[in-house]
Amino acid sequence: MTRVVICLLVVAVLLGIGVLYLPLIQQNERMRKEVLRLKAQTAKEEETNRQLKASVESLRNDPKAIERYAREKFGYAKPGETVIRFEPALTQRVTTQ
Repeated sequence: MTRVVICLLVVAVLLGIGVLYLPLIQQNERMRKEVLRLKAQTAKEEETNRQLKASVESLRNDPKAIERYAREKFGYAKPGETVIRFEPALTQRVTTQ
């Protein structure tokens, strides 16, 4: 009988410890997920930063890049050239009755 009581006490103590630490374990898991999300966001922002730096460097040093940018962004053309702009296609809404 004493062994059963001791085993039950040990189980009760272990369950009590588990119940006390369960919120901390859950908080730890939430924080790990947040850290992973922030690391992924940081990597994405670093890639964007790298691309922007490359664009700036290209615009500083490459006259053709400046010309290409002016043509694309502002629609500039050389004398005698014709600029043709294509508008994005409008999607038509289909209604069912």
